[in-house]
Amino acid sequence: MPTRSLSSETIECPLCAGAGELTRAEILDRLGAKDFARVAQLSAEEAIRLLQSKHDREHQTAWSRFETELAKRTAEIRERHGEELRMTKSERDDLTRRVEASLREVGELREQNQQLEVEMAKVARVGKREEMDFAEEARGWAGICISEKLPRNGDFILCYRAPNGDPTEPKILIDCKDKLVIAESDIDKIVRDARERSIGVAALVARDESQLRLIDRESRWSRKDSVWVLRTTRQWIVRDLDLLKPIFERMRVQGFDLLDRNAVLADELRRTFPEIDRIEKELGKAAKAIQSVSALVVRYRERLRELCDTAATAKIAPKPERDGGSRETVGA
Repeated sequence: MPTRSLSSETIECPLCAGAGELTRAEILDRLGAKDFARVAQLSAEEAIRLLQSKHDREHQTAWSRFETELAKRTAEIRERHGEELRMTKSERDDLTRRVEASLREVGELREQNQQLEVEMAKVARVGKREEMDFAEEARGWAGICISEKLPRNGDFILCYRAPNGDPTEPKILIDCKDKLVIAESDIDKIVRDARERSIGVAALVARDESQLRLIDRESRWSRKDSVWVLRTTRQWIVRDLDLLKPIFERMRVQGFDLLDRNAVLADELRRTFPEIDRIEKELGKAAKAIQSVSALVVRYRERLRELCDTAATAKIAPKPERDGGSRETVGA
């Protein structure tokens, strides 16, 4: 059954008793009243329209957010997947590089090993030559006796000679070193070798001062495991032996534990070696300075002689006078 709108329903006019037909809206309008039902209907329709519009906007907004989020997530997934592909490729390339680097390193290590074997052979020959050179040099020192090359536990045994030529105590175990730098293991070895041979004094002889560490240069005479150790060089050992000679002579008279019983003497001896080294360096500097000054004196003497010879042979013209008479002479 079709529904009729309240605004189109016809009613009898209360004034004309049905003489004419007016719509409900016309009558209410003539009476100055509002059609609240119509207003309510319109309000409801407007509310539904507004609600529908809001719903449509929210729906559209939701779809927009969804599409935006979907695009964002898709881009993230694509980027993550691309990053994983790049990482995988990078890892593969890195693995390839590491394998190639490892192969190169193996080849280099093989070459270095061969070079090291050659160098070790050279070092062995150099060490043996160093020992022979030292022995040959030591045999020329006055009042010094040196043994033949020891098969183990050190290189040589060195000692002073008595007036009749016989070796005297105490003996010194010698270990010659020609390497980049002396290590603590070298000190431990010579101490161990001295204890094996029951010798109370040992000397580690480096080829050059640069091979000694700072601790070696500052503690050139020290005691370790009941063995007195002298850290010296080929340039210093003769001077060091001359310094130790009176101490060894007193040891033969007063006992070989002289330094153990006399701490003051032992400490003074420890300080003496680095102090003598410093004095020798200062003397070397002074000698160089004297040589430099002498060279400068000779140079300036020659310069002065050249100036004197030049002055004697040169013709120096007279300076022109500035008075009036001089100008007249020039005009004439």
